[in-house]
Amino acid sequence: MPIPTRVSAKVSAAPARAGAGQYTKFSSKLTGSLDQISKMIEDNAKMIDSIQEVALELTNSIGTLHTLTVKYAGIANQVLDVLLPFMQKIPLIPPKLTQVATDLERLTQKIIDGQASTNKTIVDVQSGLRTGDVAKLQGHAGELQNLTRSLNAILPNK
Repeated sequence: MPIPTRVSAKVSAAPARAGAGQYTKFSSKLTGSLDQISKMIEDNAKMIDSIQEVALELTNSIGTLHTLTVKYAGIANQVLDVLLPFMQKIPLIPPKLTQVATDLERLTQKIIDGQASTNKTIVDVQSGLRTGDVAKLQGHAGELQNLTRSLNAILPNK
């Protein structure tokens, strides 16, 4: 059985000789690149950590805002569910007002219907940020883009 040899951690960047001429070892090139990457990470550690902390606080704020929005959307939806049938039957109420109430009821229902999905995304993103799970964060990037598009679609036209 061959005896394992100890590999030196320091790799020489000097060209090696191979039969017909000199060549640069791949390991020399890679070691230099890895050293540069490590230095960049060390140089930017505070910035990387700050971005992570800000992202965590933003997801906490968004989670709180989401909870508040769902709570008041639920209250408004319940009120509109009671008022809309009366508004539609009373001829003195202008049709535009009834339409605004109908649109508002539809909007609050969309918020309520999307609650579980949005909450799951927020919790998963927070978890990914806390644990450094890049795959989990990447998996939700598309969902967050869709959520932003959905929210923009709900906003009234300017």
